[in-house]
Amino acid sequence: VQLQASGGGLVQAGGSLRLSCAASGSTFSSYAMAWYRQDPGKQRELIASIGVESSAHYKDFVKDRFTISRDNAKNTVYLQMNSLKPDDTAVYYCNAGERRGIYYYPSTYWGQGTLVTVSS
Repeated sequence: VQLQASGGGLVQAGGSLRLSCAASGSTFSSYAMAWYRQDPGKQRELIASIGVESSAHYKDFVKDRFTISRDNAKNTVYLQMNSLKPDDTAVYYCNAGERRGIYYYPSTYWGQGTLVTVSS
């Protein structure tokens, strides 16, 4: 599966952005999906995942601010980001993988990344 992330940009603190990740192929609905982010010089970190049945799981630092969702008819996963903080500045990546319970297992299928910059 090929993934194309979009929707990043520059936003002021407290603002909102919605990221999209469009997948090619007919097997999108069989994958759990996730969003990661990466600061320069740091490891890529998982922030949210959504199962094939659309159950969502979030890391604590984005809970209540970010919402992950999927539209299988459009082969797309979204990340709605509200109340953005300067610390949320990073390159955001989507991944198609597997989820068992609350644990997400990434595959080698990554989107190209989209930059989110939050100004103070």
